[in-house]
Amino acid sequence: MLKKYSIALTVLGFVILALLVWFFSSIVLYVLISFVLSIIGHPLVNLLCKIKIRKLSFPRGLSAIIALLVMMGVVVGFILFFVPVISMEAKIISQIDMQGVTAYFNEPLEKLQAFLIRCDIIDTNQTIKSALETQFRSFAGMISVTDILKNLAGTTGSLFFGIFSIMFLTFFFLKNEKMFPNFILLLIPKKYEEETKNIISKIHYLLTRYFIGLLGELVSMMTLITVGLTIFGIQNAIIIGFLGGLMNIIPYLGPLIGGSIGVFIGITTALSYGLYDKVLDHTLEIIGVFVTANLIDNVLLQPMIYSSSVKAQPVEIFLVIIMAGSLAGIPGMILAIPAYTVLRVIAKEFLSNMRIVQKLTKDI
Repeated sequence: MLKKYSIALTVLGFVILALLVWFFSSIVLYVLISFVLSIIGHPLVNLLCKIKIRKLSFPRGLSAIIALLVMMGVVVGFILFFVPVISMEAKIISQIDMQGVTAYFNEPLEKLQAFLIRCDIIDTNQTIKSALETQFRSFAGMISVTDILKNLAGTTGSLFFGIFSIMFLTFFFLKNEKMFPNFILLLIPKKYEEETKNIISKIHYLLTRYFIGLLGELVSMMTLITVGLTIFGIQNAIIIGFLGGLMNIIPYLGPLIGGSIGVFIGITTALSYGLYDKVLDHTLEIIGVFVTANLIDNVLLQPMIYSSSVKAQPVEIFLVIIMAGSLAGIPGMILAIPAYTVLRVIAKEFLSNMRIVQKLTKDI
């Protein structure tokens, strides 16, 4: 009888916890983001704490502040790099002579239009030329810096609160490495305390390796793409390389998105300079560089990150990412591997008698 009451209370506790997480989802999100940032920043904090000037060493609080400032500097640097890129691309698009483009590609556009009409994709009174002009003007207006700043101004209050909350929490997580684990232990029954400590320790170790490896992959892809495009003499190679590498944070779909962005920037840049005869060459060169870079990524970089850091097989990771993508789209694909790592560690600690769990967690 007491056992039934115990089970019922446990279930009720989980239900209440789930409702609280749902109700305070934004706060939970801030805490999780801060925890991830602290995982990335802890190696730097530990390194700074080991530095000694004569007999004095860095206090952990000061080390945490420096690490937080470094991460903030990286984020601000990305923003300062990204905003001018958008502004420049909008300027390039606005400079495209659409009459010259349509005149140069008149014959293939007419053939394409006839094909689309035969397939009932467009009406007979529609023309591809007018549609392209409308789309270019619309896109140029959409990515203008003025509009972006106006949209940001509308969410300044909530954005500022979110950034401040994340910075505040990240600082204390960096300063006290055990703060987040200790908070988790407060929610766990006393009899499961040792198992929970083991789980937290393994999760922290695996996720630290994963996030550091992921950062290394992004930087490597940015470098490979930029160098490859520079060799072919593609203009805006640094911009395309930066955006293409950054998109690799999205598993599997990221390279396609990054490649599409790269081709778009390459085409619009060539059109803005009137290099109509170079459009096809630039497109093939950009595609070739992205394919080569991603082959290197798939053969060398990803196995080191996914197989070595989170101790999972490539096929296993692929299935997890596909399932997460079908459930939650791109955010699900990004969070799939960290979430799967957490679930595997928990399953190994509490469900180790199950054969499937033994198989999936044998390398942890």
